[in-house]
Amino acid sequence: MTPTLVRQHLPRTGAVPRADLRARARDWSEIQERMLVPLYEAVHERLAVGPATRLLGLGCGSGLALLMAASRGAAVTGVDTCADRLALARERLLPDVRDARTRDDTRVVVHGSPAQAARTDTYTVVTAFQPIGCLAGDAEGLGELLAEAVPLAGHGAAVVLAGWGPPERCATASVLRVATELAEPLRGAGAWRPTGRDDLERVAARAGLRPDGSGRVACPFGYADMDSAVRGLKSTGLFDPAVTATDQVQVDKELTEALHPYQRQDGTVWMPNVFRYLVARVP
Repeated sequence: MTPTLVRQHLPRTGAVPRADLRARARDWSEIQERMLVPLYEAVHERLAVGPATRLLGLGCGSGLALLMAASRGAAVTGVDTCADRLALARERLLPDVRDARTRDDTRVVVHGSPAQAARTDTYTVVTAFQPIGCLAGDAEGLGELLAEAVPLAGHGAAVVLAGWGPPERCATASVLRVATELAEPLRGAGAWRPTGRDDLERVAARAGLRPDGSGRVACPFGYADMDSAVRGLKSTGLFDPAVTATDQVQVDKELTEALHPYQRQDGTVWMPNVFRYLVARVP
């Protein structure tokens, strides 16, 4: 199958040095992205993702969910806002052009929007694994992506939306509140927010989609040590407004303190979480 990666240009909040962006993308790929593997697996299994699947991943990050779908035989296309994460996704998904035995010139990387990534055949599955309930306004941003992506999907195609579970079942929620508190001078611009119970359904309804079931998946966040936990959580971008409102040192200090209750005697950090997903259908 032919993985295709696309960069979607959307506004960003906060100013992060270029070198830090590259390091953060690497932290995302090596530390944080795997935390949602149970969610990816549950969705792929429920939708029987396989050789007949043509999948479009919105907010594909560094491509782990796409790689898992491709390993099941699916043809995958990815869209993301971060060029550095997308570069890592290319490393994972595209063949090494230096090796003639694996070279495949039909695999194309395009910079643009979901519409510019349109295939000659329609998508059968569209996934948006970036959880709603992270940032104020994230549901609206996802709605804009869906407005471009849904017309590329065939009748009856599955569109999967994901979100944080109830705050009382997500230990990480108490840590993410630090981002909101530190970003208060910016009046909460881009800050983390709790997830609404019907957030996913509202996004699906605005996109003209028909709900077709949902599920909950345990996705614990586990880190080898405190440094990995801090780096992993910062790689999400959820603390960018806090850094802008204060500084990196203050954010690291407050984040470390918030993580201490979840650090075990062996130094590892463990936070149980529940994520919810909604399967909707293109009419």
